Amino acid sequence: MLFAMTDKSKVRRIAVIGGGVSGLAAAYTLARARQAGAPVEELLIDASPWLGGVVRTETVDGFVIEAGPDSFLAEKPQAAAMARELGLGKDLMGSNDHARRTYILHRGRLLPLPDGLMLLVPTRLWPMVTTRLLPLSTKLATARELFFSPPEVDQGDESVASFVQRHFGEAMLENIADPLLSGVYGGDSAALSVRSVLPRFWEMERQHGSLTRATLKAMRQRRVASQSNGPGANSSGTGSTPQPKPALFMTLKGGLQQITQGLAARVEKNRVYVRRRVLAVEFAPGGAGGAADSCSRRFQISCEGGRAFDADAVVLALPANLAGGLVSSIDHRLSELLEGIPYSSSMTVSLGFDERARAKLPAGFGFLVPRKEHRRMLACTFVHAKFDHRAPEGKAMLRCFLGGARDPGVLALHDDEVEAIVRRELKEILNFTAKPLFCRVHRWSASMAQYPVGHGARVSAIDERLQDLPGLYLAGNAYSGIGISDCIRTGKAAAEKALEFVGQGVQEAVSTVSSKR
Repeated sequence: MLFAMTDKSKVRRIAVIGGGVSGLAAAYTLARARQAGAPVEELLIDASPWLGGVVRTETVDGFVIEAGPDSFLAEKPQAAAMARELGLGKDLMGSNDHARRTYILHRGRLLPLPDGLMLLVPTRLWPMVTTRLLPLSTKLATARELFFSPPEVDQGDESVASFVQRHFGEAMLENIADPLLSGVYGGDSAALSVRSVLPRFWEMERQHGSLTRATLKAMRQRRVASQSNGPGANSSGTGSTPQPKPALFMTLKGGLQQITQGLAARVEKNRVYVRRRVLAVEFAPGGAGGAADSCSRRFQISCEGGRAFDADAVVLALPANLAGGLVSSIDHRLSELLEGIPYSSSMTVSLGFDERARAKLPAGFGFLVPRKEHRRMLACTFVHAKFDHRAPEGKAMLRCFLGGARDPGVLALHDDEVEAIVRRELKEILNFTAKPLFCRVHRWSASMAQYPVGHGARVSAIDERLQDLPGLYLAGNAYSGIGISDCIRTGKAAAEKALEFVGQGVQEAVSTVSSKR
């Protein structure tokens, strides 16, 4: 113990509202600080009967079904690092990238994405020349893009659609970029902000002009660094051992719920309140201007049923629109800014098949469906091919995505209607008529934050309002990234800011905890 906590009045309480990945990461960080001796106590409050938010794993007859997200990007390290910290390192596994092939539905036929495509930037010439996904005009536009110069003045924010069209033409947008982003965000590329959704490419344009030149340069630099730092490199700089290429996606053998369960297990049960819908977060009587060393708590949290909690600091780990509704009495403008962040809804449909059906599927990870194909399905993942340990030996599992910004009404359909739509489109696209062993439909209403043009300016305005509200912090996928690693990063950061605010040597405890990791 770093601190003697005999005086309960000096123990600072930090409340985390929201029990998804972000809130669990925040509560876990606070629990670690408390266990290291910091004079704090954490509360975790969630309206649902379970913790974990949209991360939910179900096992059916040996099939591992992800109801929400199924993986995270390996290049963002926070999720893998958290898994290792929770003792789950042995269960981490990468995608089977040696077998990775993604198809695009084009004029009713599945065509493979060109090899060497880095999201939307081509890095190999011949696959772009020979692909039937793109017309000659787009191929010529791709060649011209090599000679783009950096913009002379800041053009301001623009949509992803406009950005892709400027660089590569309309067909690249319709046939490749739009379905790729729709599969990730469930949004409309004509509305999404390039600065917020594709910040790396936006920065590449500022520095180099051509995205292709910038990407090729980055690839060369990574190869040189890998060769220089390989475990076989000797003092003379020769004889390096090539490193295996890291997987693009990662997950856990037993499903992503292993992470949320691991986080929840580290927070004491008597500090967790589920089925508690928060109605408002307000300044406590006498606490509106209170400092961390004030005798009274700064905030009061009112819940349905008349229950209330007080806290010295609050982390709002909720969808931004819900967080905005809670703080309307504290700061009306902040409430407006938060409620102005839009969300899309999504649906996942998981179907299991026997050994005979698996042989009828094409090799690869699955396919994406452009808007112009007029299908309700946005994408389909061949889960058994993407990851090991997701289906029993020889069997197959498909995960289909519907909904998004363009088709929210599909969530209102009955499960039988949804299954019928999916099976009909699988038949028409793949000539796949196998009867599934099971079908699981999961609906996620208003679950995916959208980053429209101007999102960066909105987030900056939110940060400015928060500067005048010390003790109030935000976490989640609505601000600076939508993946699991982003949620963990923002949850931990919000908790650490709250610890710093309540003070009294807490930062020393945080440093001690960090040094042990």
